[in-house]
Amino acid sequence: MALEMFRKKETLAMRKKLIGQSCRLFYSDDPVKIVRARGQYLYDENGKRYLDCISNVQHVGHCHPSITQAATTQMKLLNANSRFLHDNIVQYADRLAATLPDKLSVFYFVNSGSEANDLALRLAHQYTQHEDVIVLEHAYHGHLTSLIDISPYKFQKLTGQKEWVHVAPIPDTYRGIFREDHPNPAQAYADTVKDVIDKVHQKGRKVSAFFAESLPSVAGQILLPKGYSTKVAEYVRSAGGVFVADEVQTGFGRVGSHFWAFQLQGDDFSPDIVTMGKPMGNGHPLSCVATTAEIAGAFTANGVEYFNTFGGNPVSCAIGLAVLDVIEKEDLRGNSSRVGGHLLDRLTQLQTKHPIIGDVRGVGLFVGLEMVTDKEQRTPATDAAAQVVRRLKEDYICVSTDGPWENIVKFKPPMCFSMEDADLVADRIHHILTEMCNLTENLARFLFVCLFSPGCIAWCSCQRYYRKEIGIQ
Repeated sequence: MALEMFRKKETLAMRKKLIGQSCRLFYSDDPVKIVRARGQYLYDENGKRYLDCISNVQHVGHCHPSITQAATTQMKLLNANSRFLHDNIVQYADRLAATLPDKLSVFYFVNSGSEANDLALRLAHQYTQHEDVIVLEHAYHGHLTSLIDISPYKFQKLTGQKEWVHVAPIPDTYRGIFREDHPNPAQAYADTVKDVIDKVHQKGRKVSAFFAESLPSVAGQILLPKGYSTKVAEYVRSAGGVFVADEVQTGFGRVGSHFWAFQLQGDDFSPDIVTMGKPMGNGHPLSCVATTAEIAGAFTANGVEYFNTFGGNPVSCAIGLAVLDVIEKEDLRGNSSRVGGHLLDRLTQLQTKHPIIGDVRGVGLFVGLEMVTDKEQRTPATDAAAQVVRRLKEDYICVSTDGPWENIVKFKPPMCFSMEDADLVADRIHHILTEMCNLTENLARFLFVCLFSPGCIAWCSCQRYYRKEIGIQ
């Protein structure tokens, strides 16, 4: 029996009553009610179609028929506790192993990226017998208590930094301490991690792990300089720790040229632990930790059984296998390279026309457009970025912002994103920024006139109007 469909106003009222208010919606001032989706498109209750530029969870496209078929076929046959012997989990692990460095040969299946990162933390602690963890500025690794503790993005707003957590500068060559003009930013930023390790040792403590997203996302769509991870891994391992690569947002071919974002660092680099999540199940809760036989052996040797009731169940693994099939059959990595490269080109062209665009960066379908009020000072244009998001929504294009100042418009769409989609987004951003610039110029002229018209009764209302339209609070 079909569920009753509420009107948007009723749904919103019930949500406010029944769902925790800290669980925020996109466009919280005027949420979009989505009732169906296909590919890279979302449809609201009135049948309006939105272009989805942010659902990196629906990796191969919303409601992909191959994924739906795999799920329903297996569901009709069996879905059981993962402690029963079954083919799907080993077949899926074997397929994943083929995409990873040889040493990453043992897998633990769980249900979310947060759960994967929590398990990675346990593995590191057990293997090294050390406690301290090094993370990057603005990092976010999940919502469990253990992960809030190693996520500056969260703990800086809550209880603060634990004594066993240490924060290294983020290797941001646009806004960080070593920028694009530095002769070797990879080495320079890696040396900051070495400095952190030295300070840990000076306190009489030992390093367990270095945790980093292979492409920091919440921090602002950051690209790590090539060679950084290799050098950091050398320092961390020399200190007795392990390198954990968080691929929850960026794995499964999003970068196009490689299956995993950590592979952008070079063929000579391999993490000790890799965590996976969002794109694995195309919306189904499926995630994983991959590690070495040595680390897994130490985890087993503690004598405490580990099991996960749902992680790696037959339906989840059938879906995971189908996702891998679609990535390959539809050449989604190639599509990511081609379309992502085209989107980067179009946005870079806009950068030459609009001074408010400070930086355009990305790889594959992982792209960020950083907005600034002053190109020399690189002052974050937070309000203007929010204005662009709002205006794009009015054009039925869904994007969002990220970064410490929420001034980076981010793009992580389903991998079936097309050239036409990229052109549409770029064209609309150009139109919006042009209008915002014109409004700014009009406001400047208006202010000039008002200087010589102190009795202008329209001053207050016009000023409020223009400030709202150009995104200034």
